[in-house]
Amino acid sequence: MIRIPAVANQFYPGNAALLRETVAGLMPAAGPPKKKALAVVVPHAGYIYSGGVAAQTFARVDVPRDVIILGPNHHGRGAQAAIMREGSWEMPLGRVPVNGELADAILRHRPGLITVDESAHRLEHSLEVQIPFLQYMQPELTLVPLVLGTLALARCREAGTAIAAAVREYARPVLVVASTDMTHYESRETASRKDRLALDLIRGLDPDGLYQTVAANRISMCGIIPTTIALAAAIELGARHAELVRYTDSGEASGDTAQVVGYAGFVIE
Repeated sequence: MIRIPAVANQFYPGNAALLRETVAGLMPAAGPPKKKALAVVVPHAGYIYSGGVAAQTFARVDVPRDVIILGPNHHGRGAQAAIMREGSWEMPLGRVPVNGELADAILRHRPGLITVDESAHRLEHSLEVQIPFLQYMQPELTLVPLVLGTLALARCREAGTAIAAAVREYARPVLVVASTDMTHYESRETASRKDRLALDLIRGLDPDGLYQTVAANRISMCGIIPTTIALAAAIELGARHAELVRYTDSGEASGDTAQVVGYAGFVIE
């Protein structure tokens, strides 16, 4: 499969020069030394809304060549845990190959849970919007794309274990990217209050508590499954610290604080 962009010129510029200029403009001019992170959590809205949070988060990280991206399935197409294991992504900043070796390692460790399925990826934006940031940081980028539907907590743990085992087996640096927005279309006051519950649990490296709290409090965090899995994988790989880089909402760009979407960026090491 050659996966062509689904949301270029909607969520981000489709012109390569303009896209590179846009990403560069979102990146902070200076900051602390880059970290060799195990995982990041980043938002996936249009760049005008969440691009600053994503850029500031990626800017904290020494992005390796090999990246696993986990995103929610907004369209409901395909398998509940759908992986691509071959082909490439034809992006405005250039073609990015799928890392079949790393994808196969994940499949070997959990063949009954994760399915090779390209249909889930064709229209899904939650992975696509992360790729220009990653390309900007790492020109030799390879990807393992994984789109996730609704999974029970036990299945999330199993997926996290499979990813961690595959990364250890691969024996080269790998970054796990969890793509999620936070509360959707509630007032800034309500969204901030609800999101704080989830953010505290991500910071505390508590995937079980995060999953359960999001469900119990009806927090409309679309990437709860990717984030739970990424946290579980990072913990198995030795994560000890999660830093909240920034939290904001769509009202910062739109001026509308009555109906916002929350955005957060974390670095996990």
